[in-house]
Amino acid sequence: MPLKVLVTRDFDHMSEVAAGTVTETIVDTLSKKNEFVLGLATGSSPTGLYKHLARAANAGRFDAGRVRSFNLDEYVGLPGKNAQQRVLHPESYCYFMVRELFGLLETSFAETCVPYGCLIDQERLIRELEAHPRDWTELGCNAGRWICLDAAPASEYLAWIRLEVLDGYADKIRAAGGIDLQVIGVGGRGHVAFHESGIPFENSRVLLVRLGDNTVANAVADGHFPSEEASPRYAVTMGAELVYQARQVVLLASGARKTVPVAESLLMDPTPDVPISYGQVYSARGGNLMYVVDRVAGEELLANTLSLEKKGIVLEDLS
Repeated sequence: MPLKVLVTRDFDHMSEVAAGTVTETIVDTLSKKNEFVLGLATGSSPTGLYKHLARAANAGRFDAGRVRSFNLDEYVGLPGKNAQQRVLHPESYCYFMVRELFGLLETSFAETCVPYGCLIDQERLIRELEAHPRDWTELGCNAGRWICLDAAPASEYLAWIRLEVLDGYADKIRAAGGIDLQVIGVGGRGHVAFHESGIPFENSRVLLVRLGDNTVANAVADGHFPSEEASPRYAVTMGAELVYQARQVVLLASGARKTVPVAESLLMDPTPDVPISYGQVYSARGGNLMYVVDRVAGEELLANTLSLEKKGIVLEDLS
């Protein structure tokens, strides 16, 4: 199936077009099976889509009670003395999803799942990593680092994280039958969720990631946390390989900060330096991938339509 790019006028138009695709897919899939498995992202990109999606569900376009959702990522190290306080922190991705989508639904989803990052005590994690250096390997070369835990760590705490937090989330997705449609955004370095630039593609299922200094600094600069000391230093995230195992992926991008990574992800060869470029591999293997971008984010693509055509990428300018 060819990789398709839809260029829209602006954020609102992008949200409307993407929501139409997602809603149509849910309706069509629920006509063929009992439940739809929806992959969700956080950040500013999908917020408009979520409002349209909630309105469609509330208007009866589809039965939200037959939708099960899985989010891409969650912080480790949010302020709070226990998991409950961390989950309810206003910067948690659980809180974000309640505010932007779940709380807007008149009928709740069958189940909503977010990676179990809030269960991890960051201070204890750091102590265990320092005390058991042979239990893990650090992978990555640019931004954040994948803390790849051994299959059988000597540390009981690290073994619990590997089994219950990381493998447990991937197993839950598999038990649900896999994700029917995954919504993703794109970071300024071409990353997807917390699969940061430079982290390898291979075996990237659910990852424990140590956040790069730039990621932490940006979180403070954007007003999410009052200081770098108060900002989380780790996260649990789906990796690119797992993201692109969904039966359909819809990528959203809006604004000038996304212009370069969007262009690099399609005009260059796939590389871990631009994690969303793995979509080219996914598409070549038959995956259903659609980019929905506004005109600013798609500026370089519009200027290189011949290059896209040579790669078999279909671009439609709806702007």
